[in-house]
Amino acid sequence: MDPSLASAATDRRRFLSLLGVGAAAVAGGGLLSGCSKEVGSTTSTQDLDKLSALVPNQKNLDLAIPKPDVLSTRPVPDGYTSFPPELFDAITEKPGTSGQEISAMTPAWGPAPPGLGQSAYLDAINAELGVPVNFSVQDGNNYADKLNAILGARDVPELLCVPGWEVDKIPRFSDAVAALFEDLTDRLKGDAVNKYPMLATFPTGAWRNSFWNERLMAIPNPTDGPWPWMMFQRKDLLDAAGLTAPTTIDQLLELGKEVTDTAKGVWAFNDIFAMVQMYHKVPASKQGWRLKSDGTPEFKYETPEYRAAVEFMIKVYEAGLVHPDLVASTGADANALFYGGKILFLQGGPGVWQPMQAEQQKVTPGFNIQPVPLFSATGGDPLAWGDDEPISFTFIRKGLPEERVDELLRVINWCSAPFGTKEFDLREHGVEGKHHTRDANGPAKTDLGFKEIQNQYFFISGRSPVLQPTPQTPTYVRDMLSYSNATVKFLEKDPWDGIKLEMPAAYKAAQVPTEDKITDLLRGRRPLTDLDGIVNEWRTSGGGDEARALLAKALEDAGR
Repeated sequence: MDPSLASAATDRRRFLSLLGVGAAAVAGGGLLSGCSKEVGSTTSTQDLDKLSALVPNQKNLDLAIPKPDVLSTRPVPDGYTSFPPELFDAITEKPGTSGQEISAMTPAWGPAPPGLGQSAYLDAINAELGVPVNFSVQDGNNYADKLNAILGARDVPELLCVPGWEVDKIPRFSDAVAALFEDLTDRLKGDAVNKYPMLATFPTGAWRNSFWNERLMAIPNPTDGPWPWMMFQRKDLLDAAGLTAPTTIDQLLELGKEVTDTAKGVWAFNDIFAMVQMYHKVPASKQGWRLKSDGTPEFKYETPEYRAAVEFMIKVYEAGLVHPDLVASTGADANALFYGGKILFLQGGPGVWQPMQAEQQKVTPGFNIQPVPLFSATGGDPLAWGDDEPISFTFIRKGLPEERVDELLRVINWCSAPFGTKEFDLREHGVEGKHHTRDANGPAKTDLGFKEIQNQYFFISGRSPVLQPTPQTPTYVRDMLSYSNATVKFLEKDPWDGIKLEMPAAYKAAQVPTEDKITDLLRGRRPLTDLDGIVNEWRTSGGGDEARALLAKALEDAGR
C-alpha cells in the first residue's frame, strides 16, 4: 500500500466522525427512509455457516510464481523478501469489450491524483483493460460523508468502494445494499467463480464477510494483516539512552516518565488508550463485546478491565506524558512528532511502519522504529485485538444489463491479479521509466508514480494478500511477520465468529459521541466519577441494551 493509504486504513477512529450523519439518519428513520422504491428482504443477523454452499470455492492459479519466503498463519499474510526474477501474464485477453466508460468511486488520502485523460497511469491500465475506468476519487478523511450522501440519494457509480471501517457506521446499511447493489451470488458461488480465476484465489474468510441479507453482494479486498493498532518505539533513541522497551504496564508508565523532558520538548506518548486497553485485555470482538460466565453479552464499558485501563490512562495524562499539542486536539500530527523525536512511543496502525522507516532513514542516520512486543497488564498471556475482515468491498450498481455486470467482473478480476504477475506489477508500480525505475532490488516509484498512483484500481478489486518486498527497508517483511506470527497466537476469540450483524441504528449513532465523552474524562475535562453515568446513558439511550439483546439472540438462533 501507499503510505497514506496504509496508515489511514488502520487508523479507523480518525475517519469515523459520523455523529452528524448518523444522528440525522436515525432521526429520519434510517439512510433510505422516505424512498418509495421497494428495498427488498433485509436481515440484521446472518449465520454465515449456513451460507457455506454460496461461498466461492478457493482455487490457486496454475502459475509458477515462487513460493513466499516467509510463511504465516492466517490472518497474518505470507511474505516475500525479494521480487521474482520473472513476472507472469495471468490474463491474456482484455477484459473490457464494450468500450463503454466505467464509473467508479474510491477514497484517497492526500492530494487527489490526476483524472482520466491527464494520467499516464490510468492510460496504461485502461489500455490493458480495454475499457476506460473513470474514477471519482474522494477525500478519505471525509469518505463516510460522501457515502451517506450518494447512498441516501440512490446515486451510485457502477463500481463503489466501501471501506470496511465505514460499514459499521452507516445506519441500515443492509437496506442500502438490498436496494442499490447487484446480487452476485449465482455468478460467483462455488465453482462459478472459476470464470474469474483471480477472484477464486481469495481466502474463504474474505468471501464470508461479503454477505448481506444472506446473499453475496460484494467483492472483498482481503486484509493483509489483522492488527488495528501497534505500539511503536523510537528504538534508536531508546538505545542511545540505554533504555529498553517495556514488558509490563508499570514499566510503561515509569519509562514514559523517564523519557519525558519538557524542557527539551520531548514527551513519551501520543494517545495510547487503545493499546492500554489491549494490555488490560479489554474485549474487542464486534467492536468491544464478550460473553460473561453466564453466557450473556457484556460490552467493554461494563468490564473491570476497561475501568482499569481508564484509570491508567488518566495517570498518563495527569503526569503530562502525552504531547500537549495532541492533548489540546489542535490538529498536531502524531506521526510527525514521532519521527521528529518529540514523542518516543506511537500508537499507530501497522501501515505507519515501513513508509516512515523508508523516508526518515534518509533524513536521520540510524533512524529505527520497531514495535513493542505485546504484553499483559494483568499477568498470563496477552490479548491481541484483530480480525480477518476485508479492508474494503467493491459493490456493483443494481439494474445493469447482464453483459455489463460480466464485463465489470472481468475488469475486477484483472485488477485482482496476485503478486508475481505482470498485471499486479502494473497496477502497483505503473509504467517502468515513468512511474518507477527498476534495478536488481526491484521497483522504486518516481515522483510521477507517487503523484498518479493512489490505489485507484486496488480499491475496486482485491488480491490474495501477501507482504511484498520493500527494497528500501530490506528487513521490514521479516520484522513485521516475526512480530505478527508471534502475536497471532494471542488473537482474541470472537464468540460471534461466523455471524454477521447489522447493529442497531441508535447504537451506531452513539458510538462516536460516547467515545468523545470518555476522551474528555481521560484528559481531565470531566471527573472519573462521570464514567458510570456515561455508561448508563449508553445502555439506555445509546442503543447498548438493544445491541446486547441482538447479540444474545444471534447466538441463540445459531444454536450456540
